[in-house]
Amino acid sequence: MEPSPIKVEGLNHSYGKGELKKQILFDVAVEIRRGEIVIVTGPSGSGKTTMLTLVGALRSAQEGSVKILGHELLNAKPATLEKVRRQIGFIFQQHNLLGALSALQNVELGIRGSGRYPRHEHRERAMNMLNAVGLGERIHHKPEALSGGQRQRVAIARALVSEPAMLLADEPTASLDKESGREVVERMKLLAREHGTTILLVTHDNRILDIADRIVHLEDGCLTTFTDAVIANNRHMMEMLADNRQKQPVGELVEQLDETQFRDLLQDITEESERFLETTALANNLAFKSMLDQGLVAFTSKLAGLLHAERSSLFLVDGDELVLKVADNLDEIGEIRIPVGSGIAGAAAMSGETIRIDDAYADPRFNREVDKKTGYRTRSIISLPVKNLEGEVFAVAQLLNRKDGEPFDANDEARFSEFIQSIGVIFETQLGLADAGR
Repeated sequence: MEPSPIKVEGLNHSYGKGELKKQILFDVAVEIRRGEIVIVTGPSGSGKTTMLTLVGALRSAQEGSVKILGHELLNAKPATLEKVRRQIGFIFQQHNLLGALSALQNVELGIRGSGRYPRHEHRERAMNMLNAVGLGERIHHKPEALSGGQRQRVAIARALVSEPAMLLADEPTASLDKESGREVVERMKLLAREHGTTILLVTHDNRILDIADRIVHLEDGCLTTFTDAVIANNRHMMEMLADNRQKQPVGELVEQLDETQFRDLLQDITEESERFLETTALANNLAFKSMLDQGLVAFTSKLAGLLHAERSSLFLVDGDELVLKVADNLDEIGEIRIPVGSGIAGAAAMSGETIRIDDAYADPRFNREVDKKTGYRTRSIISLPVKNLEGEVFAVAQLLNRKDGEPFDANDEARFSEFIQSIGVIFETQLGLADAGR
C-alpha cells in the first residue's frame, strides 16, 4: 500500500518568542490519501492558513511529524522544502500574480516552476487551462486590467496547469460568483479523480462542501471531526433562533417579524438546511433538531397569519399513511393518521399536485371525520405537496379557511407555495435528524 501524500502527527506550531510566544496549532493529526479531497472549515484566526503553509513546505515544522509526498518536513533543510514545493499547486487569497506579466505568462510560470513539461508545451498548456477557467478572451491582459474574480481564476489556472501531485487552496472561491466557483471546484475534482491529485482546501464557502470526500474542522488550533464541522457550520443559525441570553422562545421571536423579515429568515434557514442535508449524511445534531422542532410549529403558525388563514398544518407521509405532525392543537387532538389517497391531503400526496377547493363539504374527497375529531368546521382549503431533494412527496402542507370568509384564490396559492418550499426543506432536515437519532 502506497504511503499517503499527507500524514501529519502531533503537529504543534507557535509564533513569537518568550512572553510574546503564541501557540497556533495544538497536536494536529490528519492523514490524506492520494486523490482524496479534504476541506478544512473553521473561523478566521483558527490556524487554517498556518496549517496550509506547513503542509505546503512553505516553512519547516517545529514540533511533531509532517510527512509530505514522502518527505519529513520537521526541521527540514531548504533544499527539501523546495523539492516538495515543486510538486504542489498553491491557490492563495492574495492571488500573488506578477503585475508585469500577462495572464498567459503568469500561468506559464506555474508550468515552468514544476519542471514537468518541455518548454515548447508551456504556452499551449497555459492557454488551454485559461480557456478551461473561462478566461480565453483575456489571456493577454495584465492583472491590473482584470477584476478580482478574474485574477483569482488566473491564480487557479496557474496552480492547476502542471497537474500537480498535491493542491493546496486557501479560500479559492472567495471572490467568485456561484457559477464560476462551481466551475473551478469541479475542475479540481476532475484533477483529483483523473490524476490522483491530493487536495487540501480551506474554505468558508458552504456552497462547495459537497465536493469533499471528507470535512474536518479547525478551531482554536485544534483539528476535529466531520460531525463537529457540521455542528459548527450550523451553529450561527441556532444562535439566531434561540439567543441564550434572552431566553426567547422561537415562537415569540418569529411572531415579531414582519413579512419581509420572515422571508429573509426562512431563506437563511433554508440555505443552511440544504447545506446540512447535502453535507452531513444526516449526522445526529440534537441541538439543531430541537431548534427545528420548535421552529416548524412557529413557522406554520406565522404562515397562517401572513396568508390570512385561520389555520395551517403539516402532514408527514409515513408509508401508505399521512400523519399530522404540525397543527394548532395537536397536543389536544392526539395522533391523526389518514391513508394516502384519502381526503384532500391524501389526494395531494398521491397526485403530487396542489389542490385548492372553495367548499370542502361539497368535495367528495374531503374527510369529514377529521373535523369531527377536532371540532373544527373546514370551508376552503389549499393542500400543497412538499417534495424532497429527489422530487418525491414526503409531506403535505395545508391552509384552512380564509379569515374573511372568502375562498382562497390563485394569489394565495402562489404565496403559500413560495413559503412552503422553504419550510419543506427545513422539515426534511428535521425528519432526517429524527431518523439519524433512532
